[in-house]
Amino acid sequence: MLRAVLLDFNGVLVDDEPLHLRLFQRVLGEAGIELDAALYGSEYLGLDDRGCLSKALRRAGRPAEPAAVARLIARKAAYYQEEIRSQGYPFFPGAIELVRALAGDGILLGLVSGALRDEVDGALWQAGVANRFKSIVTAEDVAEGKPDPEGYRVALALLNTEPPLPERIVHPHDAVAIEDSPAGLASAASAGLGTVGVAQSYDAAKLAAADFVVDSIADLSPAALRRRFGG
Repeated sequence: MLRAVLLDFNGVLVDDEPLHLRLFQRVLGEAGIELDAALYGSEYLGLDDRGCLSKALRRAGRPAEPAAVARLIARKAAYYQEEIRSQGYPFFPGAIELVRALAGDGILLGLVSGALRDEVDGALWQAGVANRFKSIVTAEDVAEGKPDPEGYRVALALLNTEPPLPERIVHPHDAVAIEDSPAGLASAASAGLGTVGVAQSYDAAKLAAADFVVDSIADLSPAALRRRFGG
């Protein structure tokens, strides 16, 4: 029975993947490292900042020392905030409407993202839906990013331990993850959740591991999810 929906952030709610690529290229370029857009799309998309920058450093033959990676993350975060202060968060059509509809239908909501906490909080407050989410897990909350399942396991634990407590425990089979990348889908599936792929960043064929795939988050509704996953 569907009782909870856990959403990814970048590429699912917020249409900022092109911005992230541009900023990764900027901070790595300042370090003398080139990041090809096609390579980013095939190997880096879906990784958190730490994973992406560490991988780029190692590929360039540089040591991915934690202090060096942290400096790159902080610089990218500063550039990201500059862009957002100027332009605002670009939500996908239908994304916030789905969040409100799910919450209104009595479904518990969580968010599992490789983004930084400030980025997620800022976007949810801008959209006026921060209070709709019972659990939010960001890059700072886990030791390993996607495709590791840690983030989804932490999010489920929060659904069950943060007040108000559910009438009964939410198990992985009661929850569905909405993701836009193979890494995200693998993370959710490894944690035992049902999965929905939204082909907003990748072609639908690359999301074939999902239980089902839609072209856009605007194609989803509480009724459609309940038809697929019960309840």
